[in-house]
Amino acid sequence: MRKPEKLEKQTKKKLGPRGQLMDTAIDLFAEKGFSGTSIRDIANAMGVSASSIYHFFGNKEGLWVAILRYSVEELPAQLREVSQLDMDPVERFELLVRTHLKYSENHRRESKILLIDEGMLSPEGQRINRKLQTEVMDIYLEQLQILKDLGYIQTPHLKVAAFNIFGVLNWVLRWYRPGGKLGEAATYDEVINFIMQGLIGSRDRKAK
Repeated sequence: MRKPEKLEKQTKKKLGPRGQLMDTAIDLFAEKGFSGTSIRDIANAMGVSASSIYHFFGNKEGLWVAILRYSVEELPAQLREVSQLDMDPVERFELLVRTHLKYSENHRRESKILLIDEGMLSPEGQRINRKLQTEVMDIYLEQLQILKDLGYIQTPHLKVAAFNIFGVLNWVLRWYRPGGKLGEAATYDEVINFIMQGLIGSRDRKAK
């Protein structure tokens, strides 16, 4: 349910000028993409001059990096925490995917900006983006290797398996809408079951 306009304005006001610019940019980047959003678009949406954005962030990429560091960089830390839990490896992997899903939903707008064309970024921007994605990939590869070593999965191409999983998770951001008939928990169960069926076949399959 959308916040009442008055409450939404009060919430944004508490963010301060820098936070308000970031919040507005997140909306525009998620809606129009990084390349489709200009500094002028953000300034106009905020009702400020473009110089305000340059003052706080230097340029559009600086604004994008600030958003990334403020929100999305927490994802690897949460996934790493799950990966270190002492529990059944299949259940741990399911929890890993569920944590990823919930984080992406809670940061729906911010998560969409990860799907940026790196060619639009400077070398430093590319480095920051790749570092985040590499951290997430490494966590998944580690857990997939554990499942493979235990005989749960057969594919030798673990990185391809991880990319396939990311494809499913990223697509959920496009089609899932909170408040639907199925509900959040049931939707996540369906997505996780789909992924696990592709990885190990039957969820009742025993390790060799």
